[in-house]
Amino acid sequence: MSRILTVGGAQLGPIAPDESRESAVARMIELLHEAKARGCGLVVFPEMALSTFFPRYYEEDISKMDRFYEREMPNDAVRPLFEAAEKADIAFYLGYCELTPDGHRFNTAILVDKGKIVGKYRKVHLPGHAEYDPNRPWQHLEKRYFEPGDLGWPVWRCRDGVMGMGLCNDRRWPETYRVMALKGVELTMFGYNTPDRNTAAPEPNHLRMYHNHLVMQAGAYQNSCFVVGVAKAGIEDGCMLIGGSCIVQPSGEIIALASTLEDELIVANCDLDLAKMGKETVFNFAKHRRIEHYGIISSQTGVVLPEGV
Repeated sequence: MSRILTVGGAQLGPIAPDESRESAVARMIELLHEAKARGCGLVVFPEMALSTFFPRYYEEDISKMDRFYEREMPNDAVRPLFEAAEKADIAFYLGYCELTPDGHRFNTAILVDKGKIVGKYRKVHLPGHAEYDPNRPWQHLEKRYFEPGDLGWPVWRCRDGVMGMGLCNDRRWPETYRVMALKGVELTMFGYNTPDRNTAAPEPNHLRMYHNHLVMQAGAYQNSCFVVGVAKAGIEDGCMLIGGSCIVQPSGEIIALASTLEDELIVANCDLDLAKMGKETVFNFAKHRRIEHYGIISSQTGVVLPEGV
């Protein structure tokens, strides 16, 4: 019997620096109501869904940015989203900025079902830089405002499937998908905030979107899992975020794609049993992987050239 899970990708348009959490949550609840009407059992919201993408601003005193972090989850501003999802019987992924009781700052995502947090992930692959760069049109200071995640890539059983989470830049790294695939992941969720320009790695705008989709399609195919990538999109305080929210099936094909840069819900009926084919054939890890040759992947970070080069 097929395991059909109707999945919604709840893209958000821009969030202004002075927009309240209550306003952002109200927008998400509207998308949740639409998701309920369209039969969704799972909804994926973006990275940093409660605030503007504040790492574009430089602040010498990091603590002055603490207003963008959540000290508890749910808090009073976010609790209505938990309650609305529980009432609608919808599980959801939510990205936000976390400030722990002992003072650690993480870019975080949670998986919530039946009103309870069933999983937490902290972003591992932090992009950008830690100090002010005068050559950039906008800063990208995730390395300043966050620590690398310390939870690895767990997976969780939820809605009759095996689910995993990443955040934004994680989707560009094959290790992200493979670690979760080795734990049997069937559906992986990524929220992201991706600008259309980055002077550290300049490329034409069409390649920004091409690469956005390429990495998620490749990750889905090579690990035989669904991938749900959901953006914060549009012009946010002068910075264009590319959007392109999508749902990818294990064949690598996009089966739902956003058409706007605004609040928008994309929906796909995901048969989680489609993940079995690749896991049992081409990407049957137990049969085909040769780990005796892979040690360099976990023992070395930068490139080491052969002698004489």
